[in-house]
Parts: sequence; C-alpha cells; structure tokens
Amino acid sequence: MTAPTTPPIFDGHNDVLWQQFNRGPAAIQEFITGNERHIDLPKARAGGFGGGFFAIWVPSDIDGDDINAQMQEDGYDVPLPPAISQAEALPPTLKQAAILIRLEQGGALEICTSAAQIRACLDTGKMAAVMHLEGAEAIDPDFDTLEVLYRAGLRSIGPVWSRPTAFANGVPFRFPSDGDTGAGLTAAGFDLVRECNRLGIMLDMSHLNAAGFWDVVKTSNAPIVATHSNAHAICPHARNLTDDQLAAIRASNGLVGVNFATAFLRPDGKMIEDTPLDTMLRHMDHLLEHLGEDGVALGSDFDGAQVPAAIGDISGLPNLRQAMRDHGYGDALLAKICNGNWLRVLGETWGE
Repeated sequence: MTAPTTPPIFDGHNDVLWQQFNRGPAAIQEFITGNERHIDLPKARAGGFGGGFFAIWVPSDIDGDDINAQMQEDGYDVPLPPAISQAEALPPTLKQAAILIRLEQGGALEICTSAAQIRACLDTGKMAAVMHLEGAEAIDPDFDTLEVLYRAGLRSIGPVWSRPTAFANGVPFRFPSDGDTGAGLTAAGFDLVRECNRLGIMLDMSHLNAAGFWDVVKTSNAPIVATHSNAHAICPHARNLTDDQLAAIRASNGLVGVNFATAFLRPDGKMIEDTPLDTMLRHMDHLLEHLGEDGVALGSDFDGAQVPAAIGDISGLPNLRQAMRDHGYGDALLAKICNGNWLRVLGETWGE
C-alpha cells in the first residue's frame, strides 16, 4: 500500500533560506528543479508538503559539524556563541528576506500573511511560506526594522536563537538540562512582545529560556506558540518544554510544533538519524495529553537538523502520516496536526 500524501503538511520551521544564503543565486533554481537538501519543489509534490515557516537566521562563527559531533555524546553542553550586534545582523537578515521574495517571484512559493492565503495555497498546491525571524538581532530598539520587515511579509518572530539578544536569553544545546538557564526578557524584550501583539506578529517560544517564556506568558495577549519543540518529560533537553509550560500554552489556546530533530526526540538526547518514528509518536501522545487535539502541530527543522532516517526529507512525509494512522490517529486528528491547528492559531494571532 502506498503511504498517504494527504492531508497536506504545513510545517512550523525550516532553514531553507539559510541553505540558500550559503549556496548563492543558483540555489534558487535548484530549489525549483531539485536539490540534495531536505526541501525543494519536486520533493514537496512527492511528500504532500504544503509549506511552512521559512526562518531567517543570522549566522555565528561556529562549527556546525563539531556541534553535531558533540550532540552524539552521552551528555553535552555546547557553548553558546556571543551576541551579535544589530549592525552585523541586518545585512544577512535582509539578504534572506530577499531570497524568499525571489523564490516567490520565481513562482516557487507564495509569501502568506493570512490564514486564508495559506488555506488557498494548500487547496491549489502552491507552496505557502510564512516569513519568520529566528532570533531578533536585526531588530533595532525603535522597531524601524520591524516595521519594514512587517511590510515585506514578516509575521513570526523568535526573540532568540539560543544566543542572547537585546531582547531575551536563549537556552544552550545542553543535555540533560531544563530551560532554567538565566534571566528573562529585557525591558526591550517586553516592548518587543507588545509591539508584536500590536502588529499581529506571532511570537515563537522555541529557543527561549524558561524565565523568558514566563515573561511572554504574563505579557502577551496572543496564543503562546513554540514552533519547533518537544516534550521535556520524554527527552530532558534544554530545548524542550516542561509540563508546566505545556499547561500555559494550552491555557492560551496556543500550540507546539513537534520538532523532527533527533536530539530533541530521543530520550538519550543524541543527534543521530537512527531514530524510530515511534519515538516521535511518544512525543505526540504526550503533547496531545497535555495540549489537547487543537494544540499539536508539526515543526520539522528541515534543512537545519538531523531527522529520523524513516523520513529523510519532505518526500518521506507520507511515512510519518502512515505511522500516525497506524498508531490510531483518525482522519480528523490527522488533519488538525498536519495543517488545521496552524491555520487556527495563525488566524487568531493575525487577527482574522
């Protein structure tokens, strides 16, 4: 029996733009015709990938291969890179935003600023893209950059990518650990939350430390969302969410996108692809128990992490759908997890 390619999957996190940034102009055409990475248009058609959050990430001077090697040890505490200034962060941020715009101009996708747009893309097979900042380093204290990026299509922000920013502190890649690793939002961070609420920009709790998480909970008037995180009760990684945090997310009518990165799935915290889909289903079951059927979605981290070999890339998403069906998830629940819950939360956050 052929594994199912429906319902279409709308995904909470990918690093396509960073991959494009590294590879230059030819990468845009490769995205359309096919590449060797996790996401491109041919694989999207094969896997029933409808689109998702396209992250803009500002690089640090770090060795990704060395970090991956450390995360295969029995325990680890990967040092965080230092903060990056707004002046340093702005050029790569604008470059990646421009790449997303050029992908739209080339017909590869549509930048969406409403749930209705996303729904229409899912119906027609056009890849839907939400512009997302993974770390707010490029945002100035007066929010001039925020206003400009909003006009360009930005609709989601993570105040940090683990390293500190002017707004908040993130969690390290540490196992075992929880997210109680430092101070919460700065005064500018509280202002950022209020400004995002005013504009209708979604705030992403993934990578934010525990103190910052609770500061957002007490300040924001929007659903609390973690685009690509998992259950700390199953994998005690600093990047994952405790049951108390899940309760706060449920109380806000928010959601969690299940992260496919194996280090945040496996109980041993190791970033290795030999990770069965049953491990991912354990996280889904736990999140469903604590968030309800309206609070669980997908947040793969494609093109930014090691994912289970049974998925491999987006052409392998039918295997995940089949595993969920075999696990007992019915059609209605599958539709919510694959795209419906994202459409609900984004509609509420964006004021539709």
